[in-house]
Amino acid sequence: MTYPEAIDYLFGIRLFGQKLGLATMRELARRLGHPERELKFIHIAGTNGKGSVAAMCHAVLQTAGYRTGLYTSPHLVSFCERFQINGQPISEADVVRLVTMIRPLLADFPDRPPTFFEVVTAMALQYFREQRVEVVVWETGLGGRLDATNIVTPLVAVITNIGFDHMQYLGNTEKEIAGEKAGIIKPGIPVVTAAEGEALEVIRRAAGHLTMVTADKSFSPPLLGRHQIINTATAVAALRASGLNITDDQIRLGLSRTRWPGRYQVVTGQPVVVLDGAHNAPAAEQLAATLREQFPGKPLALVLGVLRDKEYGAVCRILAPLFTRICCTRVNSERTSDPGELAGICRAANPQADVGEFTDVLEAYRAAIGQEVVVITGSLFLVGEAMTKLGLGTPATVRELVLQ
Repeated sequence: MTYPEAIDYLFGIRLFGQKLGLATMRELARRLGHPERELKFIHIAGTNGKGSVAAMCHAVLQTAGYRTGLYTSPHLVSFCERFQINGQPISEADVVRLVTMIRPLLADFPDRPPTFFEVVTAMALQYFREQRVEVVVWETGLGGRLDATNIVTPLVAVITNIGFDHMQYLGNTEKEIAGEKAGIIKPGIPVVTAAEGEALEVIRRAAGHLTMVTADKSFSPPLLGRHQIINTATAVAALRASGLNITDDQIRLGLSRTRWPGRYQVVTGQPVVVLDGAHNAPAAEQLAATLREQFPGKPLALVLGVLRDKEYGAVCRILAPLFTRICCTRVNSERTSDPGELAGICRAANPQADVGEFTDVLEAYRAAIGQEVVVITGSLFLVGEAMTKLGLGTPATVRELVLQ
């Protein structure tokens, strides 16, 4: 089996859909000999900020001398990004080996066959056990209570915040969504959260030992954006609650080494490009606030592509008023929303803007040129496609070639 064949096989599983529930995941872990029982975890859930908090924890733990695994999703450019050890993605050869090993174990499940995310999660557990990882920073995929990652008992459970996303799975109120996220809480395990209001009350009732995070500026955020202040405080609180041996100096140094591409990543050049995966209303609000702060009075262009199962109307209404030019495009996914529908919402939200519809991110980016800053957002899938096609975030000069 080649690496492309392995990836095709995995994404072929995805066609069978996404199904929540732990019975199949537990059975798959049993067939692997329960690798999760040989590992230590920092388990992170929440509506937004999970990845940023995970990246910070990963960098600090590595700095403190721990052999540290990082499991996140989705990936931007390469599937290998999903499994990392001390900053190094899994090799393509190891992906092939793990797929070959796990494939015979996927037959004859009593309830239903494993989903794409369950298989990938099992591969991650097996890989981290093989590599003798000391601590795994473990990000949920969707929700918490019934998420495939929730078969572990962590050192600390982290819930970054609660907002409206994935309502078709998690519920339509903050209380319902918070209840699903709080499902990662285990008896006797410390809990850290930056949630507020009704969501905080739900988490408080589920938790034993609870640390409530506030915007503490004791540690400088390593990532751009005002929202990273609370994310940084959350990561620091999680590390302290984990019981691991980490000093404040190691925290500061580790934070300074944090890298999290595609999340308010500013790529200098002409034009300046901002990459951000703002795919729901709270993330769009954070992006809008950061853009106002970072680029006051600058002419901005928006390249926007959103998945149709997201709150794309809210994202359009929040972001459109900031931009003089808006280029709505398809996301390279079967779940993409229609650029024409996005454009209609954006025109209503900002009648003065020059709004267009485009077939892909490359065409949309070319149309956005002419403004001082180009913001590419709406979906991490779109950001990853832009990074690949335009060479954004790499030393390549692809952007210059695109404009020729």
